[in-house]
Amino acid sequence: MTINLKELSAKLGLSQTTVSRALNGYPEVSQSTRDRVAQAAARYGYRPNPRAKGLAVGRAFAIGHVIQSDGPTEIVNPIFGDFIAGAGAAYSQAGYEMVLSVVSDGDEAATYKALKARGAVDGVVLSGPLVTDPRIPLLQDIGLPFVVHGQTLDQVPDYDWVDVDNFEAFRSATTHLIDLGHRRIALINGHETMTFAHLRREGYLHSLEAAGIAPDPALMFSSDMTEEIGFRSCLKMLDADQPPTAFVVSSMISALGVRRAIEGRGLTMGRDISVVIHDDALSYLQNGSDRPIFTATRSSVRDAGREVADMLIRRIEDPTLPPQHLLLSAALVQGGSSGPALA
Repeated sequence: MTINLKELSAKLGLSQTTVSRALNGYPEVSQSTRDRVAQAAARYGYRPNPRAKGLAVGRAFAIGHVIQSDGPTEIVNPIFGDFIAGAGAAYSQAGYEMVLSVVSDGDEAATYKALKARGAVDGVVLSGPLVTDPRIPLLQDIGLPFVVHGQTLDQVPDYDWVDVDNFEAFRSATTHLIDLGHRRIALINGHETMTFAHLRREGYLHSLEAAGIAPDPALMFSSDMTEEIGFRSCLKMLDADQPPTAFVVSSMISALGVRRAIEGRGLTMGRDISVVIHDDALSYLQNGSDRPIFTATRSSVRDAGREVADMLIRRIEDPTLPPQHLLLSAALVQGGSSGPALA
């Protein structure tokens, strides 16, 4: 059973203001009083209300996420769900709440400005950055602390970011297939206006060129990373006069459609057609247990969410920190979906 601030103050014989200031470390409250209040709070199970605490110290103790509702929305994407689970755990541990704003296309900039003007959040997480992304200079201009999950390739003033090494992940995935003897390797990618997909394409192309393989535009496709689009794009390539013998695919979700297309043509994945994917180690979409279904470059998006949240909280609590960067690696994990090219 927990008690509120009024009840805790009554037990201590102190004013609510003194108790609140003691819990928040105000120097005008003596150390002995702060210790006494902290001990009583622990004994009686007192948990401060984040909003009340925020009023006391001039902060919201809230982190914002702004999501567009038009078209395919991130809210129903299991990758976003795992990212939020990781970030949310860090917020909770640090005493922050999460504010999720769902907006129409074109309203995102106005939403950031409103969040700043109202003091509704102490900072925001920017997801899905574009190669050229106007949100970053906007947030820098209005002075709202932020961390980017990913990067932009624009030459903008430095900022805080956490990213996975997408270039190296897809360079190593493509090299793995080349080492197995494949020469017609297809890429099924996300939208290449987004930095992660742009870098994955660059890694793929780098590996082909290093092996002396001329890139074939007919073997490169980018769009939404859905099962249906993965299925249709794979079928189109398999039905071409010179079909690929292997695929590099940007997500587990797209790869499920690729596998459906391969099996629908009477082929066996891993024997007739090889597939390497990117695996975000999703909680509700696992890549097998003992032996992975897909050979994959694996990097946990849940872990990335926690890292982003921790980085943003550090920025909020110490605005003088130099720009923070974290580049996560993706390990190539052998599964049952890749094998030698057939002669």
